[in-house]
Amino acid sequence: MQTPPGRADVVRRMQDHIEENLGRPVTLLALARRAGCSPWHASRLFKEMTGHTPFAYLRLRRLSAAARSLGDPSVRIIDVAFDFDFDSHEGFTRAFTRHFGLSPRSYQRQRPPVVMFMPERMRAYYQNPVQGGPAMTTSRPASAIFVQVVERPARKLILKRGVQARHYFEYCDEVGCQVWEQLGSVAEALHEPMGLWLPGSLRPMGTSSYVQGVEVAHDYPGPVPEGFELIELPPCLWMVFQGPPYDDDAFQEAIAELDAQIQSYQPESWGYAWDDEAAPRFQLEPLGYRGYIVGRPVRRLGEAAAR
Repeated sequence: MQTPPGRADVVRRMQDHIEENLGRPVTLLALARRAGCSPWHASRLFKEMTGHTPFAYLRLRRLSAAARSLGDPSVRIIDVAFDFDFDSHEGFTRAFTRHFGLSPRSYQRQRPPVVMFMPERMRAYYQNPVQGGPAMTTSRPASAIFVQVVERPARKLILKRGVQARHYFEYCDEVGCQVWEQLGSVAEALHEPMGLWLPGSLRPMGTSSYVQGVEVAHDYPGPVPEGFELIELPPCLWMVFQGPPYDDDAFQEAIAELDAQIQSYQPESWGYAWDDEAAPRFQLEPLGYRGYIVGRPVRRLGEAAAR
């Protein structure tokens, strides 16, 4: 008897169908068939795990894909509208303006930094899980925490440094809160922007321990936005922790709860040790529907710690 697909696999199949059909009509029936379940169940599960209905998600993906296309000044706006299955130039302009805060024409001329809706970038963290890695849940099902060790290859980091910032709020006071949008507009990014705590080896004197950045491929030649840097990151192992979904208004409590769980977590139980000088620690944008996600570098027991 064939094993039914898991919840994450069901949603991933629907996401794949959306990515393959950004420029073509998409129906709930087609999504359900791809997922292998009923339309009602497919829609409910998609909303539960992504925070969006399938068609709200589809529209956000189309708008971000359209914004990428508008990066070419020779592209006609009407062609982009029809390429991504908008019914008319006017409908596309209204949707684009409502989402990004400026018209497609203004965006094409000015190219301001905007955060693209690219949730598939999250998969970068889970593409290379270490087999036999840890798994942990708390005693309360509502507070289940997912833990996985992920292997990251050599890559580069586009980042902007502060001076003394130790966390997000101090960083915003020093450099402003627009950095996230600038990082989110890097088309070649391997995944979404993140906040990072840098080890001493990656911190020049007089710079902050907390920064914001986005990873790009090791052979990425640039460009780098003005005021940002491009540095190399060595291969590493990250122990990635994902907390349970929470109400967006309670994000500070969710962060504090997961941080407390990490402080008491014993990686030695799974054959690992913390290795905070090997790589940055990171946090992703707190979003209630997916839970708070952070990563801390580890090494296998018996291997030398980073110097």
